[in-house]
Parts: sequence; structure tokens; C-alpha cells
Amino acid sequence: MNDRWSSAFERVPTLLAAHLELCIAALALAILISLPLAILAARRPAVAGVVLTGASLVQTIPTLALLALFYPLLLALRSLLGDWITPLGFLPSLLSLTLYALLPIIRNAVTGLTGVDPAMTEAADGVGMTRRQKLLWVQAPLAAPTIMAGIRTAAVWTIGIATLATTVGQTSLGDLIFAGLQTQNWSLVLAGCIASAGLALAADQLLGLIQRGIAQRQRWKIWAALTIIAIGLATALAPRLIPSGGDGREQVTVGAKTFTEQYIIARLIGDRLEAAGYDVAYKEGLGSAVVFRSLLNDSVDVYVDYAGTIWTNEMNREKPIARDAMRAAIAQWMAQEHDARLIGTLGFENAYAIAVRRADADAGLRTIDDLARQSSRLRFGADLDFLERPEWQQLQAAYPIDFASKRSFDPTFMYAALSSGQVDAISAFSSDGRIAAQNFVTLEDPKGVLPNYDAIMLVAPGRAKDARFLAALEPLTGKIDVDLMRQANYLVDREEDKQTPEAAARWLAQQMEDQGD
Repeated sequence: MNDRWSSAFERVPTLLAAHLELCIAALALAILISLPLAILAARRPAVAGVVLTGASLVQTIPTLALLALFYPLLLALRSLLGDWITPLGFLPSLLSLTLYALLPIIRNAVTGLTGVDPAMTEAADGVGMTRRQKLLWVQAPLAAPTIMAGIRTAAVWTIGIATLATTVGQTSLGDLIFAGLQTQNWSLVLAGCIASAGLALAADQLLGLIQRGIAQRQRWKIWAALTIIAIGLATALAPRLIPSGGDGREQVTVGAKTFTEQYIIARLIGDRLEAAGYDVAYKEGLGSAVVFRSLLNDSVDVYVDYAGTIWTNEMNREKPIARDAMRAAIAQWMAQEHDARLIGTLGFENAYAIAVRRADADAGLRTIDDLARQSSRLRFGADLDFLERPEWQQLQAAYPIDFASKRSFDPTFMYAALSSGQVDAISAFSSDGRIAAQNFVTLEDPKGVLPNYDAIMLVAPGRAKDARFLAALEPLTGKIDVDLMRQANYLVDREEDKQTPEAAARWLAQQMEDQGD
């Protein structure tokens, strides 16, 4: 347990620096936008209604939805303005956090400016002050404590929401939280939460000290808070701002989706690349579309996807074809359309499969046809992607499925929902160790609707011709069968003696080496 806590907190400094960098940029941009709007709104009530309504509407949009909405917008802008616009990672995260931070700053600034005692403004008019002088010397100083309260609220919101930036490929403390949830490693979850909460509390207290210093006209409080903030930022951001000199190793990035197997395979790939002389970074917890787009724009250098996912989601093909033909078609499409490369298959398949409890299977639920006939009285649980994927549409077209209810779960909790009886069937993953561990049964697909999901290793355009990079990864192809992958997954997913993805990757590498011998 101590090793797991130590491993979790070892990752905090690097992630904290990236988290801080994002939050500071978003908060600074929000202040630059909010204060001019607040001044205009304070002077013109009609403008105040429009500005505050617009800022309030942003708060009604779920954070994940807002992050996702920026992708097509930035992608369109990229086609017009050039590759310097990145539709994933820092930019959409920055824009989303900035929009969320606007409301408290604008609202408090308008309240502060309009709440200045009329006698003070009349006195300023009486001595002949211009509108600008009145704002700078009278209204702004009197409204400053209220404005700082808004900035204080926005800072806390921003720090908390920034953990969700992980979902669009931006490094943050959310990396720990998402990885911990997927692998049920609560040490990671707590490390991420503690670091994020601690940062938010520290920011709240220090900005509160500045607020009190302004209100009480005690400059020492302002300077003390600013000094502590400066020291803290310098300490946290030093690794990112000061070149380390390093050992001359070239850095590469390995991507991973949002479930156990992906974390393990990412570490297995990373270990191979480190042994080949690369410095490896990881972008984990990414959605299918996000990680694939990250590969195409070289934000991720390599990751493992699944043939059926690329075939249906990216190539928009509906009818499955033979396994070898599908792999060849994907390799050709990747090379011709995107200058990327498919190195090969790892040797196992992680297919979508409908899973049920053993008791229900023994009672006659053996195929998807059986499921369809009983579906009107059954409850279905799916991972977060499945109900929006083409495979689900194809299943519905092939089988008369009409479930009594459908619910989406994080994969970690989807299996728990089936085990506890909250749902009667789930969209499981065939290589998941939890299927055997919890005695679930996967249903046969007699109509062959679901395509094959061979695990395939994809390389970004920038690495597609890197001989040293490719040579490090090619020995992994064809070396992992489904039983071996299930065992590695189970090492991480089991309740007792739970292993980390790093440990499972080392175990998997050792098994591969032993088989080679």
C-alpha cells in the first residue's frame, strides 16, 4: 500500500505544474475579458443584461460537452488559419475554462462598480474628474474587494474543472483521477483529489488575503499573499520553465484510452521505447476519437486501437469483412489518407460482447437472439461510448432489441452494475479479466454483426518512418494472446493484491520473454 501511495504522489509535481499552467492562463484570460465587459455593463444596464445572461448560459453547458464542442470549431479554424491551431489539448481546455470563469468575475465586478456610493461619484464629478479618472481613482478602488471576491470564486472553479481537461488530451491532475477510477486504484484518485483540493484551498486563502488587504487598506497583507503566490508558482512551474539539460534523449508520447487494458499496454510500449533510448511521456484517459485525432496531429506518437473501432468509427464502414482483409484495408487507409502507420496486431482481440450473469445464461440466455426476444423486460448497461457507436446501430438493425431501459456507465462501474443486479446485460470487452473473475457469460452473435477487434498498434505520421522507433515496437506484434491479456488485466482489476498498470506491464513483458525462450 505504501508503494502505491508513493507511486501515486510521485506523479503529482509534474501534473501539478501542467494544471497550474492551464489554470493561470485561463484565469488571466478571463480577467482580461471580464473587466472591460463589466465596466461597459456597469455604465449601460441594457448591456449588463446581455452580458450576464450570456455568461450564465455558459454555466448551463456541462463541462465535458463544452470541451467536446470546441473540437469541431477549432478543427474548422485550423483548416482556415493553419496548423498552429490545435483542436485538442491545451487550446480547447483554455477556452472552456475561460468561459466558465467569466460569470463570477463579471457579476462581482458589475455589483462592485454599480454599488459605489453615489456621493463619491458626485464628488468626483464636482472636482472635474474625467470618466477615466473617476473609474481609476474612485470606482475601481472602492469596488476592488468585491471584484477580488469574484476572481477568488473563479480561481476555485477553474482549478476544480481543469481536472476534466484530461478527456481532451491536456495533461492535468485529472490524469490521476481518471486513471485511478478506471483501474480502481483509489490511491491515484485520492492523490489527484488531494492535490487539486489543496491547490484550490491555497488559491482561495491567498486571494482572500489579498481581498482583505484591499478592503482593510493593509498593504502588507497584499504583498505577503503576492510573495507566497510568486514563490509557489516558481516552485511548481520550475520544472517546465527551466530547461533541465537532460541526457539528450528524444521525447515521445504514448497514448491510452480509458480502461485498464489500455493503461497496461501503454506502459508496455513505454518500457520498450525507454529501453530504446527515448524519454517517454503518457497521455492517458482519452476517448476513442480524441486519441485517434491526437495521433494524426502528432500529439501522440503511438497507441493501441482496435480494428473494429477504426473500421466503423473512423473509416465509416458498416459491413465487417475478413480479419486479414480488414487489417490490410486499415493499414492502406492509414498510410494513404493520413501518412500514419499500422505496425501490426498484438495478437489478441478485445471485441465488444454482450455479457450477462451466469444464472441468466443457464436459464436460457445464450445468444443475442435470445437476448432480443427477452429484451423488453431487461435492463441494459453500456460503457460511455457504446450507445452512440455504429456497432450499436448495427446490432439494433440486425436483432429486434428493445430494452426496458438503457444506462451508460464508466466501464469500472458497468461491471459492478451487472454484478449487483442494477442491469441485466452489459456491453463488455472480451479480453477483460472481470468477465471470468465475476463469472459472467458472453452471448454468441449468430448473425456476425460485430466486427473483429484485433488490437492494432498505430504510429503517428511524424514517426511512421522513424526506423529506431519502429524497431523498438515491432517485437511486440503477435506476442500477446487473449488469455495472457486477460491475466494482465485481472492483476489490475482484482480486489485483493491489486497491481498497478506499470507492474502488470512488467509481468506481461516477462511472460512474453519466457514464452520466447
